[in-house]
Amino acid sequence: MSLKFLLLFLKELIQYLKYTCPAHLYATSISPPAAEQIVSSIKVILGEDGSSRGADLYFSCAQKLARIRENSNFFRSELQKMGFEVLGDNDSPVMPIMLYNPAKIPAFSRECLKQNVAVVTVAFPATPLLLARARICISASHTREDLVKALEVISRVGDLVGIKYFPAEPKKQHQEERIKLE
Repeated sequence: MSLKFLLLFLKELIQYLKYTCPAHLYATSISPPAAEQIVSSIKVILGEDGSSRGADLYFSCAQKLARIRENSNFFRSELQKMGFEVLGDNDSPVMPIMLYNPAKIPAFSRECLKQNVAVVTVAFPATPLLLARARICISASHTREDLVKALEVISRVGDLVGIKYFPAEPKKQHQEERIKLE
């Protein structure tokens, strides 16, 4: 009889916790396989898994992480100098460029693709109606030449579509010439 009472009590306790636990009410917990996948990924990135899967022929794991950070910060700062509104954190390889106007989404995406630069656009219902954006993703395998080419294309398309919402910084070469003339 006591075992039956204990099981009934545990069942009621579990139900009570399900209905009152803030973590259960306001969030979804991550599944154990997903948690293990995250832990394994971090071990691979840090090189703690005993393999060289995080590295490749050219770069170690630490070099790849440093290169992603360098590439991302360079790309972000250049976009901002050109007059684009770029969201996100420094060091992040994912850079949302604000498009705002829904009519500019397909034009920006198609024009970039015509010039061999792939961008992902995000719009309503994934964002509020007037907060559309293009998402740029940088990797460690991008060379400086790749980034400069992409910046040139995005700048031309940004001028064409009209999504440079801030004044661009003057180019250094023009600044140096002005100083010499004065």
